Amino acid sequence: MKAFGEILKLEEALDRYLSVVRPRPRGQEVVPLERALDRVCSADVRAGEDLPPFHRSTVDGYAVRSQDLLHASPRDPVALQLVGAVRMGERTELRVEPGQCVRVPTGGMVPAGADAVVMQEHTRIEGESVYVVRPVPPGENVLHQGEDARRGEVVIPRGTRLRPQELGLLAGLGVVDVPCYLPPRVAVFSTGDELVPPDHQPRPGQIRDMNAYTLTAQVARLGAVPRFGGILPDRAGTVEAALRDAMRTADVVLASGGSSVGTLDVLGEVVPRLGEPGVVVHGVAIKPGKPTILAFCDGRVVVGLPGHPVSAMVVFDLLVRPVLEAILGLRPELRGPRTVPANLVAPLAAPQDRDEFVRVRVRWQEDVLAAEPVLGKSGMITTMTRADGYVRVPMGTRVEAGTQVQVRLFD
Repeated sequence: MKAFGEILKLEEALDRYLSVVRPRPRGQEVVPLERALDRVCSADVRAGEDLPPFHRSTVDGYAVRSQDLLHASPRDPVALQLVGAVRMGERTELRVEPGQCVRVPTGGMVPAGADAVVMQEHTRIEGESVYVVRPVPPGENVLHQGEDARRGEVVIPRGTRLRPQELGLLAGLGVVDVPCYLPPRVAVFSTGDELVPPDHQPRPGQIRDMNAYTLTAQVARLGAVPRFGGILPDRAGTVEAALRDAMRTADVVLASGGSSVGTLDVLGEVVPRLGEPGVVVHGVAIKPGKPTILAFCDGRVVVGLPGHPVSAMVVFDLLVRPVLEAILGLRPELRGPRTVPANLVAPLAAPQDRDEFVRVRVRWQEDVLAAEPVLGKSGMITTMTRADGYVRVPMGTRVEAGTQVQVRLFD
């Protein structure tokens, strides 16, 4: 049986590990726009043109000179001469002179001379005259040229994760090839003689492997590229051979199970042999997740996670995610999960020697967000499916009901 090393507090463990690994992007490539969702931009993207490229109407209505409508009202509408209509998708040569207006559709070009668009709901037509029943300020219902993005402006900074809205902006600017960081390649293993694949019927003493699916999904959700390497038996030689083989092509190797101090927990025996400098941290003062192994072996990130599904998922979020987000190239301010403040519904207490991360369900209660603890052991995956996130209870403290806490939301 191999004892834990020095048990470190969470921040100490992460800082020590990052100082050794020094994670950074592994390169870059040009990605077609249609495949760029969730990739991280590796260079500042500047607008090559104004967006929109011309003054556009945001409503169906009439392009007008706002000065003409200063005194318009339902009781005393202002009559304007209708001198033409803008055709959608075409450049217009029309010009609005004093006392005139031009029909314009949503998205259509606002003709010269006009500085506002009045909605058709605020007009009535009689012959060739349009009667306007209310004034409009300059610029109303007009999206001006370059108002969305100016030519030469940095519209997407380096290190930005490309969401659907960024893809839309790039499309609007005509950018069809996007410079992106190469995503990290992550090998995932499950260890344990008790594990069988989900499509197998477990015999007495066996359970189906959940971590293969939770961890590969967490990896993929961040934008990295997972590859499941299989279920490994509790035999040191087999585990070592599999991890060494994975290290040839993967940037990060994750193995769940076998990281505690039991006689069959093999990762503590195997990982130190995988390369230099080897194990950086073995044991973190968190609950769940104490038996975590953080190693750096011949330039590869190697992490041994607990076997319990909840523990593995929490450790991934706290200790693996920061490494992957750095390799992905995300800007520091964009890293980590979203957090929301919420009032704790019930008191929580942590043991003297570990911070406890308690799953909570977030709901509205009397117009404020409330965090309701979802209690259960670290082997109960339903405590995760019933939760929206988790809160941190510092070691040796009790947090009373009604206290505002920060909830780390699940992705």
